[in-house]
Amino acid sequence: MSRPKAPKVGARGWELRQEAGRPGVIQLYIYGYVEGDGYDFWTGERIESDTSAEHFREELAKYPNAEEIEIYINSMGGDVVEGTAIYNQLKRHPAKKTVYVDGFAASIASVIAMAGDEVIMPANTLMMVHNMTWGVYGNPAQLRKAAEDLDVINGTGREAYLLKAGDKLTRERLTEMMDTETWLPARECVELGLADRLAEEKSKEDGEAAPQQRGSALRLAACAMGFDRLAARAREAEARAARAEAALQEAEKQAAESAGEKTGESPEQTAKTPETAQSGAEDGKEEDGGNAGAGEARMSIMEALCGLK
Repeated sequence: MSRPKAPKVGARGWELRQEAGRPGVIQLYIYGYVEGDGYDFWTGERIESDTSAEHFREELAKYPNAEEIEIYINSMGGDVVEGTAIYNQLKRHPAKKTVYVDGFAASIASVIAMAGDEVIMPANTLMMVHNMTWGVYGNPAQLRKAAEDLDVINGTGREAYLLKAGDKLTRERLTEMMDTETWLPARECVELGLADRLAEEKSKEDGEAAPQQRGSALRLAACAMGFDRLAARAREAEARAARAEAALQEAEKQAAESAGEKTGESPEQTAKTPETAQSGAEDGKEEDGGNAGAGEARMSIMEALCGLK
């Protein structure tokens, strides 16, 4: 009888890749159980796991220039030994680490999440914390010692949660939560310091960048709808109007000066009064000449405003 081929454990629960267009960013997907290497029952050969700490170490070494690691988690947990090592590898990595809980981060998967500099959870996601379990076999003394050892192991396992939560979570509260195997909605995780914010909420950096982003979007929309051309034409019209107004004022000034020279009066004294209106024919011709100059200036204004000049 032929023996079955040994499966590769964890093959679908792990992916580490570099995002296109962002050479300094790598993305880690932990979907499924975190498992260590296994052995073929028939041959005793080692079966490598894609979710083991050793595999993670090898894959992470392929990206020595990583500046940011985005970690996406949807896992019910798995091997405590492997998960603890993955957590510590991430924790000491110099890159900025952002964790996104896509579904569940339970058991040791919640410990891995604590490696994030920022942990982001949509409002419909969950974490679960509980004590570690250990299968043992032996006499009463050995069983009692195993229970005492497991208490020590659980105590050290709480450190990752406490380090992330800071003063928002006490050791006593965490111990109680783990003893009763507690499921934590995203909002409660934020309250306890196990997550930094809900995915639906904008970070401070995003909020500061929002006005600039909105301004860019509005400019793009304006360009797409032709408003930028209309705005340019409006600015040109305003400039033409300003030039025309200046030309009109200059023409009126020159007309006033010309009339003043003929009458011997200063430009300030030259004004339309009943006396000047009844002046001689020659003065009337000169006045008409001044008005004609002003009329020409007004025509230039109209041409400028209409874009003829």
